[in-house]
Amino acid sequence: MCNLYNLTTTRDAVVEFTKAMADKAGWNEPSLNVYPNTLAPIVRVGDDGNREIVSATWGMPTPPAFVKGKADRGVTNIRNVGSPHWRRWLGPTSRCVVPFTSFAEPDPASKEEGGRVPNAWFAQNPDRPLMFFAGFWTPWKGVRKVRDGEQEYELYGFLTTTPNEIVKPIHEKAMPAILTTPEEVDLWLTGEWADVKHLQRPLPGNMLVLVEPPANPKDDDLLL
Repeated sequence: MCNLYNLTTTRDAVVEFTKAMADKAGWNEPSLNVYPNTLAPIVRVGDDGNREIVSATWGMPTPPAFVKGKADRGVTNIRNVGSPHWRRWLGPTSRCVVPFTSFAEPDPASKEEGGRVPNAWFAQNPDRPLMFFAGFWTPWKGVRKVRDGEQEYELYGFLTTTPNEIVKPIHEKAMPAILTTPEEVDLWLTGEWADVKHLQRPLPGNMLVLVEPPANPKDDDLLL
C-alpha cells in the first residue's frame, strides 16, 4: 500500500501540466514528502468551473464499519470502486489529480536484521518527471485526531490497481493508478465514470523504474 510519496517539482510545472487557473494552496516546496493524514497539493475543478490547486488532507473517510475508536484516520488508497461507500465520489465533481514525482512501497525483503523495513521508490524514469495519481476528494467533518476534536476538512485519496511487473516483486497486491499525459488528466477531471474507469490500470512496465530515495526535505517541509 502506497503510504508515502514525494513531490520534487515546481508549482509552475503543475500549473502548466494541468491548466490550473488558481493556486489556493500556496505551495511551492522544492521537495515534499507526503504521509497519510497530512496536507498536500491536489488539482481539482473549482466551483467556478476552472481548475485550481488546493491543499487537502491525505485520507478519504473510512467506511463506518471499519472505524476503530473515536478517530477516523482515513483511507489513503482506494481499490474497490464498486463498493457503495466509494460510488458516491466517482463523478467528476469529486475527482482530483495528485501531483507526484516518485512513490514508495515497503520492501520487507530488503530489511536488515534489527533494522526497520525500508522503502522501495518508483518513478517514471531516473529524471523523476511529474506524474499524477488518479484521485478523489471530499469535504468532511469529523475527528482525525482525538486530541484535536471534530473539525472540518477537505480530504483526498487515490485509486490503486493491479501491480505491474516492476512493482509486483516489491508489493504484489497493488500499485497506484497513474496518469502521465495532459490528455489523461483532462479526461479524469471532466469525463463521466464510464469514460474514465479504464484509467484504473497499471502503467506498462517500461514506464516505471526503481530509483534511489529522494533527497530528504527539511523537517519543516513535511507539512504545508
